[in-house]
Amino acid sequence: MQCIHLYFSVFLFITATAYADTWNTFRGNPQLTGVAATALPDNLHLLWTYTAQDAIESTAAIHENTVYVGSLDGQLYALDLITGSLKWQYQADGEIKSSPTVDDSTVYFGDEHGTFHAVDRQTGQPRWTFAAEAGITSSANRAQGHLYFGSYDQHLYCLNAATGAQTWKIATDGYIHSTPVLYEKNVAVAGCDGVLRLLDLNDGSERQQLAMGTYVAGSAAVHAGRAYVGTFGNEVLGIDLVAGEVLWRYQHPVRKFPFYASPAATNDAVIIGGRDKLVHALDPETGQALWTYPAGSRVDSSPVIAGDRVYFGAGALIALELKSGTEVWRFETGAPITASPAVAAGRLVIGATDGVLYCFGQKAIRQ
Repeated sequence: MQCIHLYFSVFLFITATAYADTWNTFRGNPQLTGVAATALPDNLHLLWTYTAQDAIESTAAIHENTVYVGSLDGQLYALDLITGSLKWQYQADGEIKSSPTVDDSTVYFGDEHGTFHAVDRQTGQPRWTFAAEAGITSSANRAQGHLYFGSYDQHLYCLNAATGAQTWKIATDGYIHSTPVLYEKNVAVAGCDGVLRLLDLNDGSERQQLAMGTYVAGSAAVHAGRAYVGTFGNEVLGIDLVAGEVLWRYQHPVRKFPFYASPAATNDAVIIGGRDKLVHALDPETGQALWTYPAGSRVDSSPVIAGDRVYFGAGALIALELKSGTEVWRFETGAPITASPAVAAGRLVIGATDGVLYCFGQKAIRQ
């Protein structure tokens, strides 16, 4: 492992904004909208890199000047957001594809062995573990002192965040790869059984289910009472969660490929990447295409909206204008990116399949 410091000194911009916002969970918030709290600098500069021992496929979390990220080497790394230096690392039982969720005291994540871990945020010491019956790729969502995540054992779990005790679990008819999304007092999840389930947060009782016709790998984003999700049936769906019905279905007229990534959602657009090598911007009301962008390789990285730009990974890290889809910036990483950006405190952090974690932000002011 090595840490390459391109800019070591603390600079004024990050000092002023370091605690202004965080990226505590996959997609940035419990509704999984993929929308950052603040915009990024127009001209992003590479500030530091850190190299793990294997690929980074999951999304980092950012909390109080610390970056938390897992790797296929089975290590969870805690890095200083400003310098990229290693604070601690924690050995899991298997490869880590689950993105960490962080609160004020603890980091939570699952591994491919089926162990769900709670680790002290400051020291990296284990707090508790929970054993599922198969691998955990799903990231956890957190609400009311409980954690919600899926497993390849075809169950959705609810655990007490403080103790790891199981509060409830419900069986589905397929693997759960995606992260559950929170909506009011409900948790919604879709999986390889092709069903979107809306469940009560407290006891897991089913409030409604909606058949989508094919299996789902990506997570749904919820905005303004609607869920947006891509499927392996080559479609993106807009769903009214109140009525429990599909409002629209989008499919590219020519390039019919699966959607593995999760969408980002605002009032004005739903943005999602596909295995058709395109990024699609859709009207949230109608599902009509607003624009598409040819990425040149398949887009399994879930896009993030920060200000008036969209950021995502493919064969490179790319930024587009949100309104038009025009490319405005790119950085060639030299390895494919399947992880998604984490954006907080004026910085963008993302890992690549060669194990390199990148941090971008405003160029340092040398002291």
